[in-house]
Amino acid sequence: MDHFIEQIQTLSKRVNRLKNTIATEEATKTSIIMPFFQVLGYDIFNPEEFLPEFTADVGIKKGEKVDYAIMIDGKPVILIEAKAANQKLDKHDSQLFRYFGATSAKFAILTNGILYRFYTDLDEQNKMDSVPFFEFNLAEPRENQIVELAKFRKSSFDVDSIFSAASELKYLNEIKQFLNNQWENPSDEFVAFIISDIYPGKKTKNSHFAP
Repeated sequence: MDHFIEQIQTLSKRVNRLKNTIATEEATKTSIIMPFFQVLGYDIFNPEEFLPEFTADVGIKKGEKVDYAIMIDGKPVILIEAKAANQKLDKHDSQLFRYFGATSAKFAILTNGILYRFYTDLDEQNKMDSVPFFEFNLAEPRENQIVELAKFRKSSFDVDSIFSAASELKYLNEIKQFLNNQWENPSDEFVAFIISDIYPGKKTKNSHFAP
């Protein structure tokens, strides 16, 4: 694990050095995205394992291409949609959403080489969730996130264990978002819950302590 952390940190330094000079999707793929998956242990030059331009027929649309697919036993398990490093990802998940439902893949990654958003189908089987269960920022890698990322290494990849971890991450993220929202704008119920163990009276966010 220590070696993997060092590899990610080294790649992160490279990304921060290059990110302002990378202007195209192809440059992003070759200089950042492919090295990223190489660090994860995949043979990026073996199309039986890391297949570029994977064809995903979507409904009546034939020949739709996903940038990459990680293959196991001839079937895609992870779809990867790549964008240029200078593009934001917020408006690009719909394309990946269509691809996901048309293949046997269990996971999907949307990335601009810097941010990596990981999706699966926790809410409805064979339908990609609208919210990623994990987001990794290669420009600012945190050790606890590198530990989660390590589950996607080729040497330790297991669909069932990652799916279970994805469920835990999803709900953990929802709890964090709830607490952040409550910190900014606490509800009366939340305030009452917090102080219930330290004050016997009732307290709201806009009132004084009342016995």
